[in-house]
Amino acid sequence: MPTKSALAQQLGVVAGFDDPQASLEQYRTPPDLAAHLVHTADLQGDIQGRTVVDLGCGTGMLALAAALRGPETVVGVDVDPAPLSTARRNEGKVGTRTSVSWVRADATRAPLCPPAETTVVMNPPFGAQSGNEHADRGFLATAAAVADVSYSVHNAGSREFVESFAADNGGEVTHAFEAEFTLPRQFDFHDAESREITVEVYRIDWDR
Repeated sequence: MPTKSALAQQLGVVAGFDDPQASLEQYRTPPDLAAHLVHTADLQGDIQGRTVVDLGCGTGMLALAAALRGPETVVGVDVDPAPLSTARRNEGKVGTRTSVSWVRADATRAPLCPPAETTVVMNPPFGAQSGNEHADRGFLATAAAVADVSYSVHNAGSREFVESFAADNGGEVTHAFEAEFTLPRQFDFHDAESREITVEVYRIDWDR
């Protein structure tokens, strides 16, 4: 198995959003974080030979990270067509052996019916924008419906919410870890060139 650092290096060529939308909280997932999440999933046997679905895939960072680790198939889902076009170009730059199907759809109502052994990976919107609180709830609901295991990135302090949601929907949090996420200055309301925030990643087993 390639190292986590080697995976992060391969993902360094993945381009971010050309015209990010604040309402969708579109930020490029850092390669180091994507590599950490997918490497952890691979060590748990949740990537190789399985179907991997990236909900809210954006420009494809998590989907492509998974595709580099030998899954059966990968599907990236996003409601915005612009980053999906970038994701297709990123796929060519990364050069994965596993092809990725890029699907334009609302991840909270995704038209998916994958096989039993399906892993969801996702960096959903945190609900940081006014009126968009708990935006990650709909993404977790989709994961509960289509996957038997999921890995998701959430804002710091989300443990009680994630554990409660999982328990109410036949799931159980089995692993959790913290990571750093660099937010670049890309919207008018940002007052610094970049900012480091702490995020939390959760692995959930779903009873499906």
